[in-house]
Amino acid sequence: MPYVIRTKSVFEKMDRSDDGLRILACRHTPQGVKGTRWDIWMANLAPSDPLRKALRSGEINWREFSKRYNEELFQPAPMDEHNGKSKNYGQKFTLRLIKELARRQKITLMCTCGEDEEHCHRYLLKDIINSAKV
Repeated sequence: MPYVIRTKSVFEKMDRSDDGLRILACRHTPQGVKGTRWDIWMANLAPSDPLRKALRSGEINWREFSKRYNEELFQPAPMDEHNGKSKNYGQKFTLRLIKELARRQKITLMCTCGEDEEHCHRYLLKDIINSAKV
């Protein structure tokens, strides 16, 4: 069964039957927006604040942002101090979970960028989840 992963701005019209599971992938929840617009908030899937600010200020371009965002998602975290045999592969397990859920239901990745925003991490996130890398 093919993956059904869509993207949407959190400010766009919501349609539960068409959106499926709505995942907000932002570091911060949007002010003035009810939490009922998303089903789960996963700040860990958003770019870091320094990376996001570097793009917005023009310090880096979209291509460099994309590269660094990908690196952030797969950056290993420290070992679990209570279980030295389990490596932490960053967000890889979360991405695999979303990929598996998308086989069973629709998934909508959301953020605060406008629907017409050409450069938004939610598009990169969708591509990463759909890639063979996950």
